[in-house]
Amino acid sequence: MSTPPAPVPPPPSWTYCAHGADPTADPVGCRGIHVAGHTACLAHLSDTDRDTYLASLTPGDDIDHSGTLFTEDLLGQLLNALRDPTTGNPQIGTARFAGTQFLGTAWFHRAQFFGTAVFSEAQFFGTAVFGGVQFFGTAVFGGVQFFGTAVFGGVQFSGTAVFGGVQFSGDAVFGGVQFSGTAVFDGAQFSGRAWFGGARFCGDAVFDKVQFCGDAVFGGVQFSCDAWFGGGRFAVASGLGPLVCAGVVDLSGAVFEVPVTLEIAARGVRCRRTRWESTATVRLRYATADLGHAVLSAPVAVTAHPAPFTSSPGDTVDESLLSGCRDGVRVASVQGVDAAHLVLPDTDLSDCLFSGAFHLDQLRLEGRTIFAPTPTGWHRRAMRLTRWTRRRALAEEHHWRAQTAAQPAPPPGRTLSSRQWRPGPHHPDPGFTPDPEDVAALYRQLRKAFEDGKNEPGAADFYYGECEMRRHDHTGTPKGERRLLWGYWLLSGYGLRASRAFTWLLAAMSLTVLLLMGVGLPVHDPDPATSGTLDGSKISLHTSTPDPALHGPWSQRMTWARAEKATRVAVNSVVFRSSGQNLTTAGTYIEMASRLKPILLALGALAIRGRIKR
Repeated sequence: MSTPPAPVPPPPSWTYCAHGADPTADPVGCRGIHVAGHTACLAHLSDTDRDTYLASLTPGDDIDHSGTLFTEDLLGQLLNALRDPTTGNPQIGTARFAGTQFLGTAWFHRAQFFGTAVFSEAQFFGTAVFGGVQFFGTAVFGGVQFFGTAVFGGVQFSGTAVFGGVQFSGDAVFGGVQFSGTAVFDGAQFSGRAWFGGARFCGDAVFDKVQFCGDAVFGGVQFSCDAWFGGGRFAVASGLGPLVCAGVVDLSGAVFEVPVTLEIAARGVRCRRTRWESTATVRLRYATADLGHAVLSAPVAVTAHPAPFTSSPGDTVDESLLSGCRDGVRVASVQGVDAAHLVLPDTDLSDCLFSGAFHLDQLRLEGRTIFAPTPTGWHRRAMRLTRWTRRRALAEEHHWRAQTAAQPAPPPGRTLSSRQWRPGPHHPDPGFTPDPEDVAALYRQLRKAFEDGKNEPGAADFYYGECEMRRHDHTGTPKGERRLLWGYWLLSGYGLRASRAFTWLLAAMSLTVLLLMGVGLPVHDPDPATSGTLDGSKISLHTSTPDPALHGPWSQRMTWARAEKATRVAVNSVVFRSSGQNLTTAGTYIEMASRLKPILLALGALAIRGRIKR
């Protein structure tokens, strides 16, 4: 079966040279644009016509040599004709090299482009040197193919730089390049090393769907706006950074195929649906990281780096772009993540969304992990004052409580008061706010994560939060169980608030003492009375003690002596001992009821143990 012939590319849109055209094999021929006043491109002009054209050029002229085949010598002649005798640098107005082919070394060193420079669809078959070039207008390299090394070291792009779809078959060197406008590399392919060390991006940097088949070197790079790497692929890159970004570094949908270390100082790092196919360490400074629905095939650690990063020579990376930023690294979301592979040491999880995460009980929380506190101060609820127990709480509980309390969302840009619950991103829509049953499950899994890490005291607040959510769950928790939880909360804060249990114990003992003094202790201990009967020569004696009697005014009942006796009865009742005191009938029942006080003592001891258990 014969192979079908390769499709013939369509002719260009400009008036082209057509040198060497063959109706059968190549109906287009040379695609170079006509030199003004001639019927051939620059490459196919006669020597006399070419010399005349080049002699007519002056520094700063506009040129259009789209589709022309340039040899190293021909390109040198063109740039020499445009060279400023004062500075020795080629000066070009608007330059069009669309679809141009460069054979050998393409040497544009220190050239200055004052207008738009168009290299779209050009092909560089040798080394392309743009070192020290200045682009004062838009530079378009879309669809360019570099078959050799591409050197842009020290280039200044004053306008937009477009490298969308560019193919770099060799190394691409952009070290020290300054992009004053937007830099677009979307869809570019780097087959060799991509070197951006020390580059400066003053506008947005777009690297969406870029493929890095070699090392990707971004050490010391500074982004004044956002940096987009969405959908990019890092095949062999073992590191990314250290880099500084005044905006957001977006790695959403990116793929890292080998073990990698990311070092990023930024306001935000977005890793939604990012896929790590091997181990990874993400070291951050200042940033808020969004890991929503990321795919982790191996352990991935997201950690806060305590000191400024250093580049490979040992120089400290300049973080002046982030002056005024709050210290610390925050994680905004782990929704949809398999937390069995996730490690979060020394991070702020105050606003982190955990709902929808898998294997959350296997999440590793190490170092100093921060969660959102409950609101501070006293709050009026109807006719009574309440004060929230100080503890660590999940963002989902904050969102639910703010929604149920109809708490208004703060105006944009305004800091929320520490006396309020934090509204969620969809506040006040109940359809997007987790209910107590869902929040209880989150607390339960995180509590287990702490317990499995041998951090029993750290798990205490999550047990408290779990019980709180179960107590407020009117669908999944039976009414009787909610009442038991209410009593457990009231008496001892679910066995975690020793002060509450001991306060109730002290109150119960004080009430017992007052009741015993008032109605339980007789004024005087009753004296036994002996009576006898004589039956012939036998005498029968019978001794009886009358029931304790309480009489007399209150002034005789409220004395220090009676207080000491009542206290002895109350204390003995704590350890299930009888006081040995004569009591009235009411006092006997009071003492029996006080035998429940050891439960409060046990709850207090349990709370202390929960806080100090190792």
